[in-house]
Amino acid sequence: MWMTSLSELNQMNQDDFVAALGWIFEDSPWVAAKAWAKKPFTDVEMIHQSMVNVVREASDVEKLALICAHPDLGAKAKMAEASVKEQAKVGLDQLTLEEYDKFNYLNQAYKEKFNFPFIVAVRNHTKKSILASFSQRLENSKATELQTVLAEIEKIALFRLQEVIDDK
Repeated sequence: MWMTSLSELNQMNQDDFVAALGWIFEDSPWVAAKAWAKKPFTDVEMIHQSMVNVVREASDVEKLALICAHPDLGAKAKMAEASVKEQAKVGLDQLTLEEYDKFNYLNQAYKEKFNFPFIVAVRNHTKKSILASFSQRLENSKATELQTVLAEIEKIALFRLQEVIDDK
């Protein structure tokens, strides 16, 4: 994964900024496009907060599109490179048949209940804790789960920004 500096990001025009960070919020470059206007950024946290504010101020339709851009966990489907790497780090690319069936079942049950995919910042988890989280969160109301999913997306974005921006 490439690294860039705060200085470089602050000097970029909007198109270059979106090219550099448009993937941070899964297949939703509009987040970076709107956050660009908040330059100059003093640190990774400021970029993150600017992007989070864009999402928080987005319409319900935009938020749902962002959520639905995320892949199912453990799925054997085409997904963004960042998601592939994140899922591989916790072994979701090497599930046993039994684990795959369990993830597939839970992904479907979750989508049937909430009409969007289950999202968790996998970096904070193991396969076992993800499965436990699935089961717990299936008990939530849709409103609670919508807030939980958006909070998880914010965590994922921060992890991604921290990996690619050198703010020293």
